[in-house]
Amino acid sequence: MRKAKPKKRVILPDPVFNDVKVSKFVNHLMYDGKKNLSYEIFYAALETVKAKMANEEKSALEIWKAALDKVTPQVEVKSRRVGGATFQVPTEVRPERKESISMKNLILFARKRGGKTMADKLAAEIMDAYNEQGGAFKRKEDMHRMAEANRAFAHFRF
Repeated sequence: MRKAKPKKRVILPDPVFNDVKVSKFVNHLMYDGKKNLSYEIFYAALETVKAKMANEEKSALEIWKAALDKVTPQVEVKSRRVGGATFQVPTEVRPERKESISMKNLILFARKRGGKTMADKLAAEIMDAYNEQGGAFKRKEDMHRMAEANRAFAHFRF
């Protein structure tokens, strides 16, 4: 490569939980630079999760982290052209990309949900992911199924 790799930006931890993962999630959730609104939505969603899952011994933040882990894909398929034919080659996902994909999927399927506010929709999606159901969890299962189906082409890995 001709140019040097760009430096990784340092993301500061969030004010309430002092957690970098929360800040990354809020950055994905944000529209038009409205970070304060994103924080409000996220914290409101966690409050809803805490209220609805009071029987769990975990805190709302731990439930959210567990939900993220459950929607994190381990493998994905990438298109690769080999002599005129395009193959779906299963590849392992880098750790940073895993985190990013899981956050984006959780937010995407929360936005698609029916519900009153974004906080309610996000809370519902977090609880579904924690219980291994919902759109984001289904997306992960589909990715794994695709990779498994195309395991024969794994030798084309790059």
